[in-house]
Amino acid sequence: MQKNKVTTTALREMKARGERITMLTAYDYPSARMVDDAGIDAIMVGDSLGNVILGYKNTLAVTMEEMLHHTKAVARATKRALVIGDMPFMSYQASVEDAVRNAGRFLKEGHAEAVKVEGGRSVLNKIEAIVGAGIPVMGHLGLTPQWIHQFGGYKVQGKTGAAAKLILEDSKLLEQAGVFSLVLECVPWQLAKLITERANVPTIGIGAGPYCDGQVLVLHDLLGLSGEHIPKFVKRYARLDGIMAKALSDFKEEVRGEKFPSLEHSYEMPNEELKKLVGHSKARKRSAR
Repeated sequence: MQKNKVTTTALREMKARGERITMLTAYDYPSARMVDDAGIDAIMVGDSLGNVILGYKNTLAVTMEEMLHHTKAVARATKRALVIGDMPFMSYQASVEDAVRNAGRFLKEGHAEAVKVEGGRSVLNKIEAIVGAGIPVMGHLGLTPQWIHQFGGYKVQGKTGAAAKLILEDSKLLEQAGVFSLVLECVPWQLAKLITERANVPTIGIGAGPYCDGQVLVLHDLLGLSGEHIPKFVKRYARLDGIMAKALSDFKEEVRGEKFPSLEHSYEMPNEELKKLVGHSKARKRSAR
C-alpha cells in the first residue's frame, strides 16, 4: 500500500503499474478519518450527500455552501487520501466564470485537492477553463445524476451501440481537455473495459464492472446504512444498521430500567471533600433554625 500522500500524479502512476485504485465517499470528519486510516486512495465528497446525509430526494438541491461545509470537515480529517470535491448542480453549468470560481472555492475554502465535474462534450469548455486555472478535474460519464431528468431516472447508460459510441468519444474528449481521471457510472462492463484500455488516465468504476482501474462506492452503502433499496452494483461489507438499532434500543431499555448510568459511569468526590460538603450543609441547616 502506498504510504505517501496520494496525488493526481500518483493515481496515474498506479494505472501504469496496474495497481487498482480505491475510492470512497465521505461527508464528515469521523467517517473521513476512518476511510483515510484504512488506506483508501481517494475520498470523494460527493453531492450524494444530498440523498445520504441531508435527506433530499436527489442531488439537484445540494448547494455550494453545503458542499463546502462538508468538504472542509473531510479535509481536516484526511492526511493521506486525495480529497475531491464534487461540483453540485448549477455550480458550473451556467458559465465558464461560474465554473472556475466555484472550482476555486473548493480548493481555497474547502481545502480539497481536486474537483469532479459531471458530463461530456457539453461541459468541455468549463473543464478546460478549470484545468487552465490550475485546478485538477476528475471527469464523470455514464449515469450522471445531475442529468436524471433528461435520462428519465437512474438508468444504465451506453447500452446501445450508438449510445456507447458517444460515451467512448466523450471519454477521449475529456482526456484531451485535461482531466486526471474518469468516473464511469452505470455503464456496461464491455464499454468500461474499452474506455479503460484506450484511456491514458485512470478510470474509476461504479456499476461499471471489474475492468476499470479503480472502484468507488458510497460509504453508507458499503456499511449497510442506506436502507434496503440499493443499486445492483453495491456490495455490503457490513450491516451496521442492525448493530446501531440494537445499541439504541439497549440504551433506551437500560435508562428506563435504571441500569444506566451505574456508579461505574459516574464521577466520585474524595471522602475528605464530601465530609466538608456534608458538614457545610448541616451548619447551614442549624443557622436556618
